[in-house]
Amino acid sequence: MKNHIPKILIFSRLIIGFIILLLCFYQRNNYKEIIVLLLTVGLLTDIFDGMIARKLNISTQILRRLDSTIDQIFFICVIISSYIICPKFYEENLILLSILIGTELLTYSVSFIKFKKEIATHSIGAKFWTLILFATLIQIILNCESKTLFLICFWVGIITRIEIVLIILTLKKWTNDVPSLFHAIKLRRGLPIKRNKLFNG
Repeated sequence: MKNHIPKILIFSRLIIGFIILLLCFYQRNNYKEIIVLLLTVGLLTDIFDGMIARKLNISTQILRRLDSTIDQIFFICVIISSYIICPKFYEENLILLSILIGTELLTYSVSFIKFKKEIATHSIGAKFWTLILFATLIQIILNCESKTLFLICFWVGIITRIEIVLIILTLKKWTNDVPSLFHAIKLRRGLPIKRNKLFNG
């Protein structure tokens, strides 16, 4: 039974994402606070599914690909929800948001073109950006504005997306859990890399 815990956590994040969407459409009392609570739970499932899978030694490529795909769906649900709540923020920051979304789409396009698979690098930079994105989305949902934090989120997002593209282009074969471009270069040279057992394989 314990071997199913990572999958349960992954799919629970999918359910949480859809619940957040529903809350935005109905907007009951304290719905923003409930969304923030659910978003926090979703983030925790994202942290612990990988940690538990590695602890149980069941962190397979299939599981990591599933994790990446549902991560994307979850954050798409949250971003759509924040747009429903605060459309003005998105209108005012349309150019920067379009650039950021474009770089995200670029990473997936490069991965599919080169390897015919989605991304599952789970780089350290990407994990760091996820935390900033999490904080930014909370600020937007609660206040319908985000200035300094959003700019930090934008630039860190751009930098980490560029790194992911470089990682993909550097790798000779599709590989999950590549901590950084430095590690990708070592893998390309056939050298072993050291991963953090808790955070990156």
